[in-house]
Amino acid sequence: MTNSPSEQFLSLEESSKVEAALLSSSEKFLTRLTISSLKLLKHIAQEYGVAIEDLTTPQVIAWFEKDSKIKREQGIEASYLKW
Repeated sequence: MTNSPSEQFLSLEESSKVEAALLSSSEKFLTRLTISSLKLLKHIAQEYGVAIEDLTTPQVIAWFEKDSKIKREQGIEASYLKW
């Protein structure tokens, strides 16, 4: 499964917008984390075939367990998350 960094992390445009925001450093960090989390939740919801608001905590945990198992067994390039 190949995915570009912008699917998981902020694009240069998004990062620039956050940097330009009138926020403290810690607020900018939280904003970046939240945007990245939104992208990941969209991906997880798509894999489950549900709307983001219908995702459950057990589904999110199961998704992370599955991706972690793929990473351990097949290597980081086979997993969705590359970190």
